[in-house]
Amino acid sequence: MSTIPIPQGISQSWLTPERRHRIRILAAVIVLMTLIAGMFIYGLDYYLLGTHERLLSAKHAELKPSGTLGLKMGILGVFLFLCLYMYPLRKKWRWLQRFGKTKNWLDFHVLLGITAPLVITLHSSFKLQGLAGVAYWLMIIVMLSGFAGRYIYAQIPRSLNASILSLKEMQTLCVMTAMEIEKLKIFSPTEIAALTEMTTKDIEHMSLARALCHMVWIDIQRPFRIAALRRRLLKSSTPRPDLDRAIGLVRTEAWLTAKMTFFSRTNQVFQLWHVVHRPFSYSFAVLAIVHIAVGILIGYF
Repeated sequence: MSTIPIPQGISQSWLTPERRHRIRILAAVIVLMTLIAGMFIYGLDYYLLGTHERLLSAKHAELKPSGTLGLKMGILGVFLFLCLYMYPLRKKWRWLQRFGKTKNWLDFHVLLGITAPLVITLHSSFKLQGLAGVAYWLMIIVMLSGFAGRYIYAQIPRSLNASILSLKEMQTLCVMTAMEIEKLKIFSPTEIAALTEMTTKDIEHMSLARALCHMVWIDIQRPFRIAALRRRLLKSSTPRPDLDRAIGLVRTEAWLTAKMTFFSRTNQVFQLWHVVHRPFSYSFAVLAIVHIAVGILIGYF
């Protein structure tokens, strides 16, 4: 794998593999979003025209789906989707697993899952009819379900090598974190318990949909509750030199406790998500191939 040259004055330890990955992600975001934004701004006056008015526009030959720019956006979109499908293929092709971490691949998968539909939207010039229209809305469903999948994936605690932590490993981490919090003697057990009101037994008696809603609601509430706890302590006249560390530990314990509470339900939801996501993904791929084949037969290429 290629390495990034380090300018003089910057230490080797600063440019860690994780920072290199973030730089690559940021560079990809800047390039793709600049291209998409530039194309959208350039064609905005054309996209706002009606079907018949577009025929008279000077930009019609460029921005229509088969136009010079429209076709290039379509080719770019296909390329991005091919890269997008490399992530699920990596799980089956072992030789791909030698390159990079699963987490890093997922980050690019998410990025491409957002930008590829935007590129295809510009390729379509916002004309969503016929077979191409069906393929387009399937693509949107796949993208939205991808957001849901990314959230569910984040609910499953993993080690540094991306392997899923067992319930016992999470319990061990939670106990160790609780011991560190207790040593600091800043928070009472009641204050910590208030951050996690539900138990595993409560969740087991809920339907899958209700449990998922509660999981989302707890994740939304957690940062506000921790912020309120921090504000209350800052108002106290007693100095708290280890407050930031304590807040970080409390955040970790609350997060781990929630993940343990929803552990079985999260795995059920993730399995169900795969059942829903894959058919839509494969259906879109088939329709996209048919759409491209028709375009080739008609003579757009």
